[in-house]
Amino acid sequence: MKNIINLIVTDKEKNQRIDQFITAKENQLSRTRIKNLILKKKLQINKNIIENPAKKVNEGDKIYLEIPEPIKVSLKPYKYKLNILYEDEDLIVINKDAGISMHPGPGNYDNTLVNALVYYDYKNLSNIGDELRPGIVHRIDKDTSGLVLIAKNNSSHEILSKQFNEHSIIRVYQALIWGKLRPQNGKIKTYITRSSKNRQLMEVSSSKGKLAITNYKTLEVFENNKTPTLSLIECKLETGRTHQIRVHMGHKGNNILGDQKYKKKFKKLKNIDPILKKYVTELNRQFLHAKVIGFSHPRTDEKLEFSSNLPKDLDLEATYIRYINNNKVLIASENVIGIITGCSNAAGAQTKIFNIIR
Repeated sequence: MKNIINLIVTDKEKNQRIDQFITAKENQLSRTRIKNLILKKKLQINKNIIENPAKKVNEGDKIYLEIPEPIKVSLKPYKYKLNILYEDEDLIVINKDAGISMHPGPGNYDNTLVNALVYYDYKNLSNIGDELRPGIVHRIDKDTSGLVLIAKNNSSHEILSKQFNEHSIIRVYQALIWGKLRPQNGKIKTYITRSSKNRQLMEVSSSKGKLAITNYKTLEVFENNKTPTLSLIECKLETGRTHQIRVHMGHKGNNILGDQKYKKKFKKLKNIDPILKKYVTELNRQFLHAKVIGFSHPRTDEKLEFSSNLPKDLDLEATYIRYINNNKVLIASENVIGIITGCSNAAGAQTKIFNIIR
């Protein structure tokens, strides 16, 4: 059965955008969902279909919004081991591996995180978004690892989506980039829009697109005659635009290591450790990890925050870079243990590192 929202605009409410007006009235619906419903011709103002979410309302306008029943589709279950950090009746926090897409799409409709969730518990996923994305409140890129939030029911989906839209969700990423950021700690504030040259990419714009804000700080700088200049950084998002960190780092001239979509031509790596050279030039995914996610629980309003260490592939890469940079390394992660010193060459250090990987 369809749900119908009927509203009348008062004098105090006039001159608002229609999507903002409805969001303020219906706090269980996220602004993103309302915009999508408008774009799908589900909104009428004074019996006229409106497709523009930015249209301003006038006093006395009669608003009619249709909320269709969720569409049921058949998704193929995918037997895949999910790394679940937290789960209750409303949500799941998953530590996603690099290499798995979030949801079905062209070229891959079967082996995605959504398909794995269907295999895990197909009956308990929200179904108010895209029919191919049950449970998906937000996304991270296929080749980005780290924490993602899954909604198990429609109420949780709406409330969590609203937190994302209001930018109250805490999201912190770690990345390894080329060069050094100047200043080493700061804020990047630009617009991001679809690239005019390649529609699969995003780019910084002076005025077009959506506002994107990334706060960053430098954690470590690796720089000597045996290593190219690299920096391990932390990025805290105020907004969550497509490829935001990747685009912002490229805009600064400090592309993320291993990023094949936003890679830049770097200088020839001369006189550096040969094994390290192989690492930095052949990393098969971007060195980007969603480390922290924090939010208010949709049922209890309790503040929750979860953290995830770098996965083995990125941790090993950072470990080896530290060794070459300092000629010793203190390894204090869940993947690697011990102190390596006194190796006569880089190959010996690499062998020791591999030997103590759990």
